[in-house]
Amino acid sequence: MRRLTSMRHVLSAAMAASLLLSHEASGQGSGTQTRTPPRHRGGRSRGSTSQPTKPPPSPAIMGDDSLTMKFEVSGIPVILRQVTANNVVAANLYLLGGVRQLTPATQGIELVLLESSERGTRKYPRDVLRSKMAALGSAIGVSGGVDWTSVGLRATTTGFDSTWAIFADRIMAPRLDAADVDLVREQFATAMSQRRDSPDAQLDYLADSMAFAGHPYGLEPAGTEATLRSLTVEALRAYHREQMVTSRMMLVVVGNVSRSKVERLVRETLGRLPRGSYAWSLPDPPQDLPAGYVVEPRQLPTNYLQGYFHGPKATSADYNALRLACAVLSGRLFGEIRQRRNLTYSVNAPFVERAFSVGGLYVTTTQPDEVLAIMQQQIRALQEGVITQEGLELLRQQFIVTYFLDNETNADQANMLARAELYQGDFRRASRFVQELRAVTPEDIQRAARTYMTRVRWAYVGDPKQVTPARLLRF
Repeated sequence: MRRLTSMRHVLSAAMAASLLLSHEASGQGSGTQTRTPPRHRGGRSRGSTSQPTKPPPSPAIMGDDSLTMKFEVSGIPVILRQVTANNVVAANLYLLGGVRQLTPATQGIELVLLESSERGTRKYPRDVLRSKMAALGSAIGVSGGVDWTSVGLRATTTGFDSTWAIFADRIMAPRLDAADVDLVREQFATAMSQRRDSPDAQLDYLADSMAFAGHPYGLEPAGTEATLRSLTVEALRAYHREQMVTSRMMLVVVGNVSRSKVERLVRETLGRLPRGSYAWSLPDPPQDLPAGYVVEPRQLPTNYLQGYFHGPKATSADYNALRLACAVLSGRLFGEIRQRRNLTYSVNAPFVERAFSVGGLYVTTTQPDEVLAIMQQQIRALQEGVITQEGLELLRQQFIVTYFLDNETNADQANMLARAELYQGDFRRASRFVQELRAVTPEDIQRAARTYMTRVRWAYVGDPKQVTPARLLRF
């Protein structure tokens, strides 16, 4: 699971201290006063010396849906956002289903197939493909995920047609020569074998396995050493025949390109693929598992801990409430564990956007028991206290600014539109993000903390003598 480290997840200690009413300012640590927050909304916090930074206007975020349209071409849903501010076109093809299309034995097959296509297609042998891409200055990238695999195209407006031809042929007619497949497969397997060399990478893998035991999210899109080395060319070709169907596809295009051009390109290429019988749906919720942990003994300069708890589905009103609750918790953990007590270099409480959200706790430290006690105190404070309305408004302003920064590029906007369409059923929800964030109340944040910040499933990489297992089970 990708750990989120943008500034919305690591607030300053000063900001965090203003968010939750507590005795902390007087040095009494974890005690929390619970009282009704002020009724007024908006404005800046009393005592603030400057107005919070206002985000710049952007039609992608400020609710102007007139530039965005949805239509269908040969059975493929297409979302087109026409942006004239630059000459870059981003086109993301989403192969829906993600890990739900895999079995324990076929983990990694879709990514190996798509990466192998870079080494040649029916129309474009490897050297021709690479020289054309270099001449165009374009890029095509593959990204695996639990809910879908995306193949992204980045090109200039003048090079979009030529890049699309290569892009489409990689999807439709990969060459899949045995030597090329073997090379890609071994590259993936080597990367998996080297995961243990990175404590953070191994921690992510273990934490995901713990959090989603028995659920498709527990499968690895990039595969395991065993599954990757068992993949054959015949298996990849069979998967291509069965899975490269238009019913699994959604295309999002953002850039200065016309609808008629997009329709023509899709109709003449991807639209000729078989229809198939796939139907997108949100996955089943993860199993409600008790608190638990897994320990991988390592002799390292520091210890690594990552814990996850299950959150609401993307269509729930609690989704953004938990998003903000994790941001508040990140700030308080940063202020208490790093700045005040100097027990870590890195600590946060990530919020991971999926069909079913995930919240978490992450830290590297030489004093895991002490840090775990502080984390538990801060979660309890968030569950028992109510943040001030002024503090919430400051948090929202910082969050909104970061949101604008995170969605500046055409590719970022394409992903934002895709998440809104697939997770919430309507691409227009992307433009309502700020409005929905502003609707979250202090009581909503408290309720989200009480409801979801529990039954944490931990992964620990480090010295087992330095952590008390009972502390991991108290969350």
